[in-house]
Amino acid sequence: MKRLFNLILACLLIVSLSACGKQARADSPADKVSNQNRQAESVETTEQTEQEQSAASETAQTKAETENDMAGGQEQQTQGGGNTMTGDISFNFETKSVLLNSGYEMPIYGIGTYSLTGDTCVESVTAALNSGVRLIDTAYMYHNEESVGEAVRNSGIPREEIFVITKLYPNQFDHPETAIEEALAKLDIDYIDMMLLHHPGTGDVEAYLAMEKAVADGKIRSLGLSNWYVEELEEFLPQVNITPALVQNEIHPYYQENDVIPYIHSHGIVVQGWYPLGGRGYTAELLGNEVISEIAAAHGKSSAQVILRWNLQKGVVVIPGSSNPDHIQENTELFDFELTEEEMGRIGALDRGEKHDWY
Repeated sequence: MKRLFNLILACLLIVSLSACGKQARADSPADKVSNQNRQAESVETTEQTEQEQSAASETAQTKAETENDMAGGQEQQTQGGGNTMTGDISFNFETKSVLLNSGYEMPIYGIGTYSLTGDTCVESVTAALNSGVRLIDTAYMYHNEESVGEAVRNSGIPREEIFVITKLYPNQFDHPETAIEEALAKLDIDYIDMMLLHHPGTGDVEAYLAMEKAVADGKIRSLGLSNWYVEELEEFLPQVNITPALVQNEIHPYYQENDVIPYIHSHGIVVQGWYPLGGRGYTAELLGNEVISEIAAAHGKSSAQVILRWNLQKGVVVIPGSSNPDHIQENTELFDFELTEEEMGRIGALDRGEKHDWY
């Protein structure tokens, strides 16, 4: 019995020592470091995973924000109408053109055809085209759209190189779709580069909306207004979808619109001036103005060329009218001189607020 009892005690002692050894190995410094490292790796892996998830989330958010910004930018470009851009409308004096907010380029000088009819109109437009003019302004009320179209078709110049503007008159605003088709038929030049409303009148918004549809149908490329000023524009613009590409108003040294032009430009709209040389009954007086004549003599230019160059440097497209081939040629020679700031200021001081026509 005693020997059995001793044997049992010995076995118990061996089991106890074995258990202690296992615990000692489990709690050894090396194992503790290893366990701590694994825990640290586990924490690091978790943090890295969280960081990657966060980065992925931020990337997705940034991408979404970028897409939203791009969409917002596109909305800003097309707000107020299917315009492709509303950016820089400054004149390019090398190409002698300006990029409209409709995405089309337009020459910054041309010929106006008011009072030119029949063969005289055909010959005048032909002379202008032969002198390098590529911008022609006509209107329903000028009664010469057929003559303008004839000169364009017979010019031998590719159609896309010529920019033709015509206008709907207020007595057409109640049937704009028909009026647009009539203009297309009279001109007979495949499409109209730009159509304007001649001046405000009853039904002008509805007429403009009809022109917008003609743009969508490919019949007209750009839209604009004539004889719209700040008050009229503030009322009109919120009611239409396509921002006008151009506003055409009376502008000359005696009627300079120095408050209106910056307002129009601020909307990304190009300004064009009719009566740039003063208009009927006033041209001789304006051309003979002492200040303008002195500046012309200093540059070896005519008074007409100085006035037209003054307009261009103000950011105003010019469309002087003439049936005289020599004057038409003279009106194109505007790009080999530049008015100084002082000369611009002297002409600017001539403003009288003197309008030479009723609208």
